[in-house]
Amino acid sequence: MTAAFHSHDQAISPHIDQVRAQMEALLADCSDAAYLECMIGKKVKGFFYYFNGLTNEERLNEIRYDIADWNIDEGSEWLESIAQEVTAFNCSRTDSFTDMMDQMTLGNAILLVDGNDFGYVFSLSEWRKRAIEDPVAESVIRGPREGFTESLDDNIAMLRRRIRKSSLKMKGIEIGEYTKTRVVIGFIEGLAAPELIQEIEERLSAIVIDGVLESGNIEEYIEDQPYSPFPQLISTERPDTVAGNLLEGRAVIFTDHTPFALIAPISLFSLMQSPEDYYQRFMISTFIRWLRYLFFLVALLAPSAYVALLTYHQEMIPSALLLSIAKSRESIPFPALVEAFIMETMFEALREAGVRLPKQVGAAVSIVGALVIGQAATSAGLVSSPMVMVVAITGIASFLLPHYSIGISIRLLRFPIMLMAGMLGLLGLLIGVIGIVIHLSGLRSFGVPYLSPIAPMMVGEWKDVVMRPQGWLSRQRPRLTRSGGGFRKGERRKNVGTSNRRE
Repeated sequence: MTAAFHSHDQAISPHIDQVRAQMEALLADCSDAAYLECMIGKKVKGFFYYFNGLTNEERLNEIRYDIADWNIDEGSEWLESIAQEVTAFNCSRTDSFTDMMDQMTLGNAILLVDGNDFGYVFSLSEWRKRAIEDPVAESVIRGPREGFTESLDDNIAMLRRRIRKSSLKMKGIEIGEYTKTRVVIGFIEGLAAPELIQEIEERLSAIVIDGVLESGNIEEYIEDQPYSPFPQLISTERPDTVAGNLLEGRAVIFTDHTPFALIAPISLFSLMQSPEDYYQRFMISTFIRWLRYLFFLVALLAPSAYVALLTYHQEMIPSALLLSIAKSRESIPFPALVEAFIMETMFEALREAGVRLPKQVGAAVSIVGALVIGQAATSAGLVSSPMVMVVAITGIASFLLPHYSIGISIRLLRFPIMLMAGMLGLLGLLIGVIGIVIHLSGLRSFGVPYLSPIAPMMVGEWKDVVMRPQGWLSRQRPRLTRSGGGFRKGERRKNVGTSNRRE
């Protein structure tokens, strides 16, 4: 579009030839802009303007033929006659060229009539969109199989199907000088703290940006600490995950043209939970949650601990294992730290290549590449077999984390901790861990401590951190996010599990 879009609004001329010239100037170099000439009541000349691909042209043509048969009064009352006829189509008026362009980019059609100094907006938006499919990044074995799409209206509708109360509120805002992207804040009135919703609104309103292409553009503007490697919002494409968090008093931020919604506020333990935890039996879910905590530490510390022990603390390794490691490292020209850096870097490169390559070959390249490169590096004497095992276990451990954002944060922090362990041994590893804990202790997500409910200590809420309790025992909503309604509805009948059958 030309610079005329950004010029000051001109008055809409009542003469159809002049207003057509104005529209042609505005739509210069817009090859997808189209217009249709029409006769209203076979007496008054008019034009429809719209964008190809955004407007339902079949319906537009029907309206075009309908308005040709309108009964237009003679004399000075014909303008009022058109206004009365137009109301049947649920139209609205527009008095500025800026609003006309905005309506056209939304897929609506503009009708300009000879003798009118304003236009009529016909709601005829219709464009192609992706069908509802399985979530790609958050697959589950047991759970709903539908995920968000790039259509904001469809995403809100999927959420409304799950939470069927008028207290589910949606506040909208437009962000982006050029894209004018629709952003919606969703929350349950009475559960979400009003201060939280006000804070989110203020942060979104303060964003000044050319365009919003994805929710990630918004995320970095509203985080409490944008320089932290840890995510302070959850991005999800699952409606059930959003519904569950709304019921705990949190808020969700929907962005048009992206299938990912942002949830706030969160804690570190929110990122360690999967929606499937609440669909499986509680004992199985609790075991899997403990497994995640264990492999969270493995993913972060395993290479660093191996480097520290092998470089400075050989006496802590059992003799038989130490001899086996020493034998495998006889021909290795690099110290353990360099060896670990080489392998970790190669593993991350292969993982990223598997993501970026076409789907048909990505998985095969990443798996075969890891096997071939690992075997070749071991045979060439560049790395030892134990190091290949440590890196492989570390990679598997990072895949256990249910959210990609926390997994990539751990992958990033692994390298500086490995460097400190290579320079100072276990002391360096301990300093790195203490530094991370201090950082997490001061981190906030919209004012909520990142380590809650561990710090600050809220023992009553630990049961949903260290385990996944049964539904009738997990009745308390998180204290730091709720405003009211501190307890969920849910009670197990006393006679459940007993037989009423007569002997």
